[in-house]
Amino acid sequence: MQNDRREFMKKSGLAGLGIMGGSLLDLHANPKSINPKFPVNNQQELNLIGSYGPWAKSLNLEKLPSHSFRNPGITDLDTWRTSTRKLVSERMGAVELGSIPKVTVHRSGIYEGVSFEEISYQLPSGNPTKAVILKPENAKGKLPAILGLHCHGGNKFLGLDKISRTRADLPSYIVDHHDTYYEGRAWANEAAKLGYVVMVHDAFAFGSRRVMLEDVPESIRQGITDFSLDTEEKINAYNSWASNHEHILAKSLFCAGTSWPAVFLAEDQMALSILAAREDVDDTKLGCAGLSGGGLRTVMLGGLDPRISCAVAVGFMTTWTDLLLYKSYTHTWMSYVPILPKELDFPEILSLRAPLPTLVLNDIEDNLFTLSEMKKADQILGEVYAKAKATDRYRCTFHPGPHKFDKAMQEEAFAWFDQWLKA
Repeated sequence: MQNDRREFMKKSGLAGLGIMGGSLLDLHANPKSINPKFPVNNQQELNLIGSYGPWAKSLNLEKLPSHSFRNPGITDLDTWRTSTRKLVSERMGAVELGSIPKVTVHRSGIYEGVSFEEISYQLPSGNPTKAVILKPENAKGKLPAILGLHCHGGNKFLGLDKISRTRADLPSYIVDHHDTYYEGRAWANEAAKLGYVVMVHDAFAFGSRRVMLEDVPESIRQGITDFSLDTEEKINAYNSWASNHEHILAKSLFCAGTSWPAVFLAEDQMALSILAAREDVDDTKLGCAGLSGGGLRTVMLGGLDPRISCAVAVGFMTTWTDLLLYKSYTHTWMSYVPILPKELDFPEILSLRAPLPTLVLNDIEDNLFTLSEMKKADQILGEVYAKAKATDRYRCTFHPGPHKFDKAMQEEAFAWFDQWLKA
């Protein structure tokens, strides 16, 4: 049954961020129940919350958000950026992690022309964060750097292994992940070969940062008693549990006065600090990139941290309207910041980095999003960059196929980094 679920997620494209537990909603609204004040078209009749959809959209999403740079009355880019970044941080419930922790190197070597260091560091909570540093073999001096942000992929057992590689003998489930989303590549290694120091770390609730079954009450373990996770079957069972646990973790974070995006951002910023502090890194030339959940993290990190000189968001760009009406069921609790849609549309979080270089890569048949809303998000970002007089620093392209970051998309991303980080 678990294998059937995985196959469905791969074929449908819904594995990019995972699907919450439970059955899907009935998508057909009863036209007789529609309030005449909110008439609907055929597409709206199929929205996720039925007759409530048009009303919910009308609350905040049918006008320019109050803090959008597209508002004619907002003219000073620097002032807008500073004040709005502060607002977004407040809405998220920003988390402070303290000073840069000590880094321990556990293993180093050379793999297929890439020098690697497997490291770890202790944050204020949870198990130590594992990470890997990659750069060209025999590299000299300071290099531009990229923070590689791994995807969700419906797999919380894995983290950095989703996009990096330091050995030949990989388990089949890692190889399958590379094949499904990255056309068989560990893209972080490919970027390192081109002359970058690349760091990939386990994100909050993934890999070394995952929630441990033995640390939660027996009543919510779904009958799992073997915590060894030493077979693919056990790993699949853990991933199924972790998917269902997301709503618990998200609600608990809300009760703590924070949110999943805030924790993601704080831990990604700490990783960026560790990367920037390295003697082999030019800290004036820092980039970030990621697919899906990594694309979401790119939106947040790229939009809110001015140290990111160049950002590439892959497979995660749409509007709040798309998530409200059509696609929230294909995404996890990691995506949402309460109240913020009144003040910024989703792509405008990334637009907070204008006029810094920004590339958005989309897949035309990506089932996680509605194509028309992906195009609307492109229009929004284009308008912000035009108003910022930086149209040459924004690009959005649409590639054929389902949810992925394949070789052609990777080559476009690498060329974008080369253009802006190697100048």
